[in-house]
Amino acid sequence: MSMDIIVKKGLDLKLVGKPSNEIDQAKFSQDFAVYPADFHGVFPKLVVKENDSVKAGDILFFDKNSEKVKFVSPVSGKIKEIVRGERRRVLEIKIHADKEITYKKIKKLKSKNSSDIIDYFSENGLWTYIKQRPYDVIADPESSPKEIFISGFDSSPLSADYDFITKDQKENIIEAIKNLSKLTKGSVNISLRKESNSFLRELNDVIIHNVSGPHPAGNLSTIINKVSPINKGDTVWTLNLPDLAIIGNAILNGKFSPERIVALVGSSISKPKYYKTLAGSNISTFLNLNEKNSRIISGNVFTGTMINLNGHLRHYSNEITAIPEGNDYDLFGWAKPLFEKFSVSRALTFSWLFPNKKYDLNTNTNGEHRAFVVTGSFEEVFPLDIYPMQILKACMYKDLDEMEALGMYEVSPEDFALTEFICVSKQPHQSIIREGLDLMKKYNLWEVMSANSNGVQNPAFRII
Repeated sequence: MSMDIIVKKGLDLKLVGKPSNEIDQAKFSQDFAVYPADFHGVFPKLVVKENDSVKAGDILFFDKNSEKVKFVSPVSGKIKEIVRGERRRVLEIKIHADKEITYKKIKKLKSKNSSDIIDYFSENGLWTYIKQRPYDVIADPESSPKEIFISGFDSSPLSADYDFITKDQKENIIEAIKNLSKLTKGSVNISLRKESNSFLRELNDVIIHNVSGPHPAGNLSTIINKVSPINKGDTVWTLNLPDLAIIGNAILNGKFSPERIVALVGSSISKPKYYKTLAGSNISTFLNLNEKNSRIISGNVFTGTMINLNGHLRHYSNEITAIPEGNDYDLFGWAKPLFEKFSVSRALTFSWLFPNKKYDLNTNTNGEHRAFVVTGSFEEVFPLDIYPMQILKACMYKDLDEMEALGMYEVSPEDFALTEFICVSKQPHQSIIREGLDLMKKYNLWEVMSANSNGVQNPAFRII
């Protein structure tokens, strides 16, 4: 079964540095790291200490709020250092890897019972790849999703081609989908580019959504909003196609191996192409820069995490992006015509005349933070049936009722990356939405606890 979805609103930002379709094996790194900050909303409780020896797949920590959600080591080796911040918060777990990786033996999954599958995923570090809406956090193992959505392509600038990097993972991905389908009474939905020839089209028990249009056509919020809008009390689980390959490999081969084919992209890269490596590995093993003064990003230019030259591939990243650092300024740049910069505005800019031109952009925001200016431009690049300006303002003044009425349950921070990019006020849209989602989660948790303890909910609760 398939459906066609046409996304009309959005923006394709064409950048220099697209990868060629060739895959190299990255040098093996003995320097690995796991960052609890990759898992928003998780409060880590360590089960290892410095100098402990671990195998790939051994548990490093679990979430204090949900002990079923466990996080495992990507490699075997010794815990080199546990880096802590304020209030002894765990920032980083450094691992010195063995030259030859040994794996924790994962028992074969024989049960078709949903609770047994959830326990299997949780115990072996596979649950971390399943996220949920609302709140865009790791899914609650105790919840029951009305549907599952899988992203089969990424439409963000210079993103990895999912069809290309998963072409040899057919068995693993099908096995993962087969088990995931037992965790919901609803349907499993997969979004694909309309022109894609993916093997996923051969599956019978899933719904394929043929998507066409500009970014954010690849964001699952765009699909969910059109197919199955989320109301209060609903839960939807989401995954990305490359993560399914890791899940399926663990089920079929009995070992946890977070192998990724990563796109090394951006104008600061001398030879943009794909590299095969492991999540958590040091990027210096495959990074090749042609510009020293560059910003390195684990992920894409809109939503990725800034890292240094000896940083590590983050848990969910399928690309490493490098673009020039924007710490130089143009004299009277605001008042002269711009030919080499991209803008959605036609004032003193000419990028609209060259829709297929690729740009070598840097990180300069070309302006500073100021009060919101109402321009109507956000609605031009925001395809969800939601008012972006109004929901941002509701998050800023913490009106929970208005946030809920405007559709806060359906969004994630990445949905506002484009509005942040074109914002003339330079407001941090993604941070605003993340804080709003955290506030709603906190309030709804309090609401449930209040109902369980008193038998009634307290409607007078407000966040000031």
